[in-house]
Amino acid sequence: MSQGSDFLQLDAAGVPRGGRTGWLASALREAIGTGVLGPGARMPATRALAEDLGFARGTVVEAYQRLTEEGLLAANRGAGTTVAAGPVLREPSPRVAPRTRSGAGDRPGAGGTGGPAAAPSPEPGRRPGEGPGRTPGPGVTAPGPGPGAVAPGRTAPAEVTDLSTGLPDLAAFPRGAWLRAEREVLATATARQLGYAPPQGTPELRVELSAWLARSRGVDAPPERIVVSAGVTGALSLLAQVLRDRGVEEVALEDPGADGNRRILGYWMDRVTPVPVDGEGIDVAGLARTSATAVAVTPAHQFPTGVVLSPGRRRDLVAWAGQRNGIVIEDDYDAEYRYDRSPVRAMHSLAPHAVAYTSSLSKTLAPALRLGWLVPPPRLLDAVVERRWATDLGSPVLPQLVLAALLRDGTLARHLRSMRTRHRARQRAAVAAVREYMPGCPVLGVAAGVHLLVMLPDGADDEEVAARALDAGVAVQPLSRNRSAPGAPGLVVSYAGHDPERLRDAVARLGRVV
Repeated sequence: MSQGSDFLQLDAAGVPRGGRTGWLASALREAIGTGVLGPGARMPATRALAEDLGFARGTVVEAYQRLTEEGLLAANRGAGTTVAAGPVLREPSPRVAPRTRSGAGDRPGAGGTGGPAAAPSPEPGRRPGEGPGRTPGPGVTAPGPGPGAVAPGRTAPAEVTDLSTGLPDLAAFPRGAWLRAEREVLATATARQLGYAPPQGTPELRVELSAWLARSRGVDAPPERIVVSAGVTGALSLLAQVLRDRGVEEVALEDPGADGNRRILGYWMDRVTPVPVDGEGIDVAGLARTSATAVAVTPAHQFPTGVVLSPGRRRDLVAWAGQRNGIVIEDDYDAEYRYDRSPVRAMHSLAPHAVAYTSSLSKTLAPALRLGWLVPPPRLLDAVVERRWATDLGSPVLPQLVLAALLRDGTLARHLRSMRTRHRARQRAAVAAVREYMPGCPVLGVAAGVHLLVMLPDGADDEEVAARALDAGVAVQPLSRNRSAPGAPGLVVSYAGHDPERLRDAVARLGRVV
């Protein structure tokens, strides 16, 4: 099997054994020369990169040595290897916030009290998920019961193993590293950094994100094109409002697809149109039969089926956007965790003019941080930044500076590597348990992510199975909850938050129910 690395999207497939050192040195040299690896960028440990690529460690050591001798890399005692030369990423002049008609809001703090704000409640007679003054689109539903919710007439068991929430192992959050970086930020932050940041995010974080996205996802986004958001939800809300202002009233969405994305887009748009997903991803021919000019997809690891959008479908989707002057919203869901395949680049690189790329820290660190990023097409950038300014002036500054520090010193990359190892072990345990205790139930989506899709026998009611599983002490998510059109029954099983023994016990109980 060919091997590859998230770092620079390196793919060693087809590289002859005798040419590996030269190939790797050439790839790194090009990345430095084009600015993808900027001055001070930390290189992966030789042992880690060698393992990812399937090379001998000496091959990577020799490649690093060549570039060190050329003056491109610098070996720092106790601090690893970093880039010593290359083009500098320059931050443009701060974007000036647009003035309101009344003149209020054109200065920091205008119109605001600085106090905490409560989340707005739905208008009387309107349920969550309905846009103001309009009805929800197809497939938009009110929020269902949360993870572990008990069906009417049932009593919850004393202890529930929650396999219903697609979260990483939050117990592994790098508290010590975050605290050290936060202390460093507080000790060194300038008066400018403690003031109002540009609404699209601090320059420090956007510079680091630009380099990180280029290295890990193949996304070519200079700092001035990145907008820091309140997670993917914040990014979708910004895009939906901007698109609606431009007359876009309909957005297409994968079916089955993420219920949360469906509800947030349904809040802002008049219509959310479901498009079927098959073994290659979203059915672009089916999309073309709709009137939509915007579509939201999860190409790296489709939720909930786990399908990777095929190369042909990627090209078809870009062609669809070109024919309609449309926009593809790429939610880079689960791209951080891949176990059984070479890395898949973000599709943003195929058509930056038509693809809005978004991702977040929810699966990398924790949802509680509420930090994400959006790279909109250039034609939408100014409108997105203006909307972010008008909404809340942007995300909190201190967490952005902390994240920038963790990206800069390599902490986030090391944490992600550790999490991959941990999650891979739990994925294997969950798959083995399903095959042992639920024979005959196909398992999908095993190549990546933090969840599995377990298909149930034809005719099964996955809502009823989930309710009975909860009685047995296991919370799982029925596949039907993520569907707009009827389809085969299944269960979404999230495994990342539990050790292998607990997973085995939970799946055994689930198997007895099924």
